[in-house]
Parts: sequence; structure tokens; C-alpha cells
Amino acid sequence: MSENSMKVIGGGVTAAKGFVANALSCGIKKPEATRLDLALVYSELPTTSSGTFTTNRVRAACVRVSQNHLRRGNIRAIIANSGNANACTGAAGVAVARKECSIVAECLGVKASEVAVCSTGVIGLPMPMMRIEPRIPELCTNLSAGKGHDVASAIITSDTREKEEAVEITVGGKPIRIGSCCKGAGMISPCMATMICLICTDAAVAREHLDTIVHNGVEHSFNRITIDGDMSTNDTVLVMANGASGVELAPGKPGWEDFVAALNHVMMAQAKHIVQDGERVTKFVTVRVKGAPTATEAKKVAEGVAKSSLVKSSWNGGDPNWGRIIHAVGYSGSRVREEKVDIDIAGLPACRGGMQTDTPSDDLRERVQAREFEIDINLNMGAEEYVIYTTDLSPEYVDFNRSEYAYWNQAKQDGLTR
Repeated sequence: MSENSMKVIGGGVTAAKGFVANALSCGIKKPEATRLDLALVYSELPTTSSGTFTTNRVRAACVRVSQNHLRRGNIRAIIANSGNANACTGAAGVAVARKECSIVAECLGVKASEVAVCSTGVIGLPMPMMRIEPRIPELCTNLSAGKGHDVASAIITSDTREKEEAVEITVGGKPIRIGSCCKGAGMISPCMATMICLICTDAAVAREHLDTIVHNGVEHSFNRITIDGDMSTNDTVLVMANGASGVELAPGKPGWEDFVAALNHVMMAQAKHIVQDGERVTKFVTVRVKGAPTATEAKKVAEGVAKSSLVKSSWNGGDPNWGRIIHAVGYSGSRVREEKVDIDIAGLPACRGGMQTDTPSDDLRERVQAREFEIDINLNMGAEEYVIYTTDLSPEYVDFNRSEYAYWNQAKQDGLTR
């Protein structure tokens, strides 16, 4: 893609032509709360659709229902909520997710199987449908292309800010837009992380081609991030393409490569937004592994370092402790030879051949005080590489995640649990 062929624009998930949205407050977590917590994104035209979901063996009801609907065809609407994950809620939870889709479908005049549902929040609590169901008809009215930001606000949980990314490219003199919103800040680990990402484009793309580029894009973005090493039950990426731009794209056609690059940009930008907004983190760290015998082994090393509590704690303290890094390399399960391992910290050589370099420790310490830095690991045993984006681990993260009792207490007051 040429440098000037893609531009970042506003509008979030409704930036693309033919997509409208709405969001409102249901008090899902607390009845008296006024923050937005229920959202809807709708394509005014039929779409082709694709998606990826958590690989956790424990899957939320919304994931099960959305996967089923996507297998049956394409979706035109997505209803999403924060405050409750609708996970580990049994057959009743699945019935609730299906009911949400059915009500939306009736209001919009589409099939229930054309509606996907996404939920995020506390695991194990029944959805407070007595507050949600009466509001869905209102949610389906007053839809507007100007409410993309409201959707981004409605789906966040422990996030400190909304996460939006939208771009525009031009093909044959016609603009094509890709818009998105996403959430995620904690319980983040590769294999879809703990996140919801909704992406809409007005390009026309066949399902088979959309599936290919979406799955490849996820593998190189959302599957390359970790904050705390925990994988959620609700991870979802959904992509809808409605063709409203009037431009049909396919491999080998003009504009295809630019479109793929633009979609990859949106996914990578959102993946990085998640890591940068990690729960109580102070560092954004890129871990690059090269010289591995296989791609799988490069991945094992990168994830071993990126998930290590010892390594992440040292980053939080501004301590350039390469010893903790190489110990994580050693237990990662990859084939490594200690005497071949080289490690650079923030561009400075810290380890060569498995031993300390003569780089002054004060220089290394100064580099890791920065908000962002890179760790480069060369195994010198092959040609394969892997990159992952991660964070430090702070005392504040532990404090923040110590208790969710207040949510369970509210559910008890609602008569949803004992």
C-alpha cells in the first residue's frame, strides 16, 4: 500500500456506509447506573460476514449462539452488552442469548439467525433480563450512523477509554471504509485474548475471501497480545461487509491488497490499544524472537517471556533483568541452546551467548524506564520469527482484581442468585 493510499478517519464502527447503531443504559450491573451498557450495530444492506471466537473449552452462551448463527449464514445485526458475560449460565443462558437475537430480529425485520450477540462482564451470573428485554425495542429505533462512539462506550468494562479505529482507502475513484470498535483490558492472552471487536466495511467481499483475510488478520494481531496470561470465555471478533461502497473486491482484483492491508491495520491498531490500556499497566513491551528452528518454537519462546510473572514484575520495577528473560526462554518448551541465546533490551545488548555483556547496567535501567520498549531475543538456531505485545504486572493490577463481590451482591438483590 502506498503511503498516502490509506487515511485514518473518525466514525468508529459506523464509519462505513450503510451501518447504523444505537446504545442505551439498562443498569445491567447496577440498576441505578446511567452509563451505556447495551448496544446495537446494524447493516441496512445484506452482508457477508466472518468471525473468530475464543478457543477456551468453557464458552459463554453468546459465543455459542453467535457461532451457530455464523455457521448458518451471514449476520446483519450485533447486539452487545457490558456488565454481564452470560457465561457459565447453562441452558438458561443460551435461551437468553437466543431471545435477545429473536427480539432484535423481530424489531428489524430480519431472521434471528442474522443477529449475533456479544456479552462481556462478570462470569457465572444470570443476565438481568428484566432490565434488558423491555429496552431492546427502543434500542432498535433511532438508529444512526453517528452513534458509533456510543457503541464503543457501551461495551467497555475495566477499560479506561473507548477503543475505535477507522480507515478509508480509494479504489477506482470510490472510497471504501473500514470501521471498528473493541474492548479489552484484563484477562488478556493469545488465542483470541479476552475481547470483543466489531468491524464493519462497505466493501463487497465474498464470504470465502473474507474468512481467509479475517482469520489471518486475527492470527497476526489479536492472537499476538497478552496482559495477564488469562483467556476469556467470551472472546469474539465479528466482521460484516455490506458492499454499500459499490466496489467488489477479490484476490487479484485492483484494490484487493490495499483492502487487506487496511483491514490488518485496523486489527493491529485495536490489538495494541488493548495492550496499552491493560488493567493498571505501566509498560507496553514488544517481544521479538528470531533465529528459532520452527515458527511454533519461536511462538513458545515469545509467549513464555511475555507471560512470565517474574519478567513482567521486573519491567514494572524498571529492572532490566535479562536473567529472568533467559530463564523463561529455557522453560518455554522450545529447543534452545543456552550458549547461543542473545538478548537485547530496548536496543542495547544485555546478553550474548547466554552470558552478560559489558553494557553498563545503568544504561539498561534508563532504557526500561520508558513507557514503551522492545525485547529482542535471538536463539541463533534457525530462521523463524515471532512477535508478541505484552505489558508489565503491577501491584495495582492485583488489587484491582481481588474481588467482584459487589456484582454478586447485586445479583442476589435481583433474585438471580442465592
